[in-house]
Amino acid sequence: MTNKIEAGWNFDNSYARLPKLFYNKVDTNPVQDPGLVILNKELAASLGLNTEALQTEDSISVFAGNKEPQGSEPLAQAYAGHQFGHFTMLGDGRAMLFGEHITPEGHRVDIQLKGSGRTPYSRGGDGRAALGPMLREYIISEAMHALGIPTTRSLAVVTTGETIIRETGLPGAILTRIAASHIRVGTFQYAAQWGTTEELKLLADYTIDRHYPELKEQENPYLSLLQEVIKRQAALIAKWQLVGFIHGVMNTDNMTISGETIDYGPCAFMDTYDLGTVFSSIDRQGRYAFGNQPYMGGWNLARFAECLIPLLHEDQEESVKIAQGEIETFSDIYKNNWLAGMRAKLGLFNEEELDETLIKDLLGLMQEHGADYTNTFRALTIGEGTTLSELPEFKEWFGHWQKRRERQEQSKEDAQQLMRNSNPAVIPRNHRVEEALEAAVNEGDYTVMERLLHVLSKPFAHTPDQEKYCKPPEPTDEPYQTFCGT
Repeated sequence: MTNKIEAGWNFDNSYARLPKLFYNKVDTNPVQDPGLVILNKELAASLGLNTEALQTEDSISVFAGNKEPQGSEPLAQAYAGHQFGHFTMLGDGRAMLFGEHITPEGHRVDIQLKGSGRTPYSRGGDGRAALGPMLREYIISEAMHALGIPTTRSLAVVTTGETIIRETGLPGAILTRIAASHIRVGTFQYAAQWGTTEELKLLADYTIDRHYPELKEQENPYLSLLQEVIKRQAALIAKWQLVGFIHGVMNTDNMTISGETIDYGPCAFMDTYDLGTVFSSIDRQGRYAFGNQPYMGGWNLARFAECLIPLLHEDQEESVKIAQGEIETFSDIYKNNWLAGMRAKLGLFNEEELDETLIKDLLGLMQEHGADYTNTFRALTIGEGTTLSELPEFKEWFGHWQKRRERQEQSKEDAQQLMRNSNPAVIPRNHRVEEALEAAVNEGDYTVMERLLHVLSKPFAHTPDQEKYCKPPEPTDEPYQTFCGT
């Protein structure tokens, strides 16, 4: 008889020690016939988990929600949120938090199942998820990680052996998501709306302990918390803009206090540069269009600041002034992050007054002539011509750019290396993602996805095997649309 291999789970569930206001304990919702589709071995190893053990029947039962891992305390988190501007009570309607795993290095991460069945917050839904959207989150979140963008990550996807009904019958699946935490702006909105000031303070103290322990010594730790969250979100959204990522559903419940990207529902990457790009089928007004993302980030943070008003100062009027003052810093912090990133994309190490004009002139040409965002910067990086190359306006811009680069101390080689490190050769292009999902869902063929994931794991490599993944899609009359997984 062989000894059972231990997976290596090490749970310590601090969120479950918060007041019951913040969650409901839940039971697992077993599925018929779970099967492992993909396991993120690199991530598993970094978490101190045994990759061999994670592929056993016992672990597949855990990933499917048929079994609780030892030490876990399954719960569904409560939160609220502004969804497309309308405030509503929400909560984990199709997710279950097993608890927090402590890595060998002492890092605390949430282990959450997405698509694990009904909870008290399901609001009439079935609590399940389809295979396509779960694989989509796996692909995009892992691509974001490789691009150096803070994000939740995907540990595994299992099929459930069950059919779920959306517009049609679809194969069911469950994703295991890893996050620094699932505390959202919407968690604070929930506490501010339905909790006491003491419960709000407990949530804020817990968040500081978990994500910003250095703030405990500050004179006003709640003000410092607001400042740090503003900084992290400004940096995050700048990174989105720099690679052409469109989140698609920037509701306040999808903004984390840790500064990680979360919820890969109707997200996508932009091919043709256009500030008005929207992919989500439900965003009919363009509220979360590519060019609006920085503004919506500021709007969401204003909602966070409102929640903290009872904690910022004992005088409400003074507290409101403090909150407003901090929110006003967001646009400058965002802009400085974005400008620094754009300078790097153009191989610029130092700062000059007219850099913003140089950058915006290029983006204006790209918008006017429908240039591919990623490929334009890739071409500038590797010294190839772009679709703009023959335009007199572009030739003029190119001359200005070359002169600007000559005015810095660093060599041309240094500038090219900075560009190679800042401009991905490959992104998860929509047609490639759809190709992988179609093969997996319709044919049971996961090799297309595996090849895509391999290429996306090294976006700055600029190697020959990436060439075919750099090509934009063929022109089509039908605009590309993404759909919410629910």
